[in-house]
Amino acid sequence: MSTIHEQAMNHVYQQVLQRLIGHFTRSGRTALQLLVQRIVVAAGGMEQVGDYKVLVAHGGGEVSSYTLALLRAAQLTIAGRAPRTFQLRVATLRHAGMTEGQLETLNQGYSRLFLHDDPRVELLMVESQEVQPFNHLRPASALGRAVSQRNMLMVGHLSSGDCRATLCNDTYLALGDFYLRATTWGGGVHAVVSGDSPRKQSQFLAWLKKTAEGAGVAMPKARARSLNELFARMDEWSAGYYRDVYGDHYVAHENPNPPGHRHLAYIGIADLLKDVDLESTTLLTEFMAYTPDPLGFHFSHPSYSNPLLMAHLRGLQAECLRDLRYEDGVDGFIQQATQYMQRLHMPEQLLAEAGSSEGRVLSSTFAQQFFGLDETQLICLLFSPFIHHGQRLEGYLRQCHPGMLVALPELHKALQGKPCAEMLQQWVSDTSGLPLPLLQHLYRKRPLTDAHGRQRNARAMAQGAIPAFQLSGR
Repeated sequence: MSTIHEQAMNHVYQQVLQRLIGHFTRSGRTALQLLVQRIVVAAGGMEQVGDYKVLVAHGGGEVSSYTLALLRAAQLTIAGRAPRTFQLRVATLRHAGMTEGQLETLNQGYSRLFLHDDPRVELLMVESQEVQPFNHLRPASALGRAVSQRNMLMVGHLSSGDCRATLCNDTYLALGDFYLRATTWGGGVHAVVSGDSPRKQSQFLAWLKKTAEGAGVAMPKARARSLNELFARMDEWSAGYYRDVYGDHYVAHENPNPPGHRHLAYIGIADLLKDVDLESTTLLTEFMAYTPDPLGFHFSHPSYSNPLLMAHLRGLQAECLRDLRYEDGVDGFIQQATQYMQRLHMPEQLLAEAGSSEGRVLSSTFAQQFFGLDETQLICLLFSPFIHHGQRLEGYLRQCHPGMLVALPELHKALQGKPCAEMLQQWVSDTSGLPLPLLQHLYRKRPLTDAHGRQRNARAMAQGAIPAFQLSGR
């Protein structure tokens, strides 16, 4: 970089900093100064800060967006006071529920902060256990989508159609692998910065441990001695969970990069954000062009992580399992989620039409587009007819496919691994979305227990509890 170009870019970065500071409230400016102090101290002083690299996980939510803006302001503030400033790594977990709107919002925020061409910044995306440069225009991985679809179906069937487990578990369980890769890739980072509260971090870890224990994973007695060890344990618990879900069909993923910096530091700033009104700050709404996507997946609210699809599942549950109308189930969910949906600025027309035939088509299209599941497969998932030796298979056929009742004995044979007509094998695979070997595996399985050690109940799929997730970059 030539001296003239470098001077020009430094001028641009200082303009960005001034605009950023102009959008901070008094509490935001105080938070900025305290964050600068924490990073300089963690780095070992101003002389060492230029060799220090920090990670922020950016899920596109309010907390991680504000945290990123604070970090950028801190980086540019130090750059104006010292010869060098710290390196910033921004990593995003791309999962099946991430919409084009969410990716565009991430990209707009990066552009407003002038992150794209700054050599002091790395923008990364972890998808299908692979680290890639961030590119909001890159199509979703076909392999990653297929794996997510299969995981969703397997978890859905084994949890007896639990809505939250079906939609959330695969994404949440990927976070151990995500953090291992994001912190160790390319030589690693020195610290993780997060605006998430210790209380909610503890809630998530408790949920993860209980979920893994429910799958028979042994828990270490001693606490993790470092963040690296914690992230490795999270990944091991996830692997153990899926090893139980898939049994002999489980395929172990490749280990992440070699360990990064041994003493990975954690710089928490939840205390700096407690006086910041994230919902109304112009820093997000105006400067970073932050726009929550009502159709996207939202880490921090597992009860309503994907409102449109959750409403759709509740509608299908009401219609098929509770002898009610589809719109009754949708309306019941919307009444529970109204406050949260308003925070997402969901269009009133979308909410009003959610239970209509048009809304049902929209939801079905969304489920097919992002998760590769049609309505027939979702209904099959809600019934979970194959687990526990096909205990619910007759009821499922009687309710949803009465014409197939005559084939019930043959279906049991197919699920037991006995010779069966190829046409019948194809029908059960198409209806469920799963290959026959996995259906035969489900046939031999009992329902998974939830995070509280209880077996799932197909008629209470929406009553499970998953705590608000932190460490997620919400």
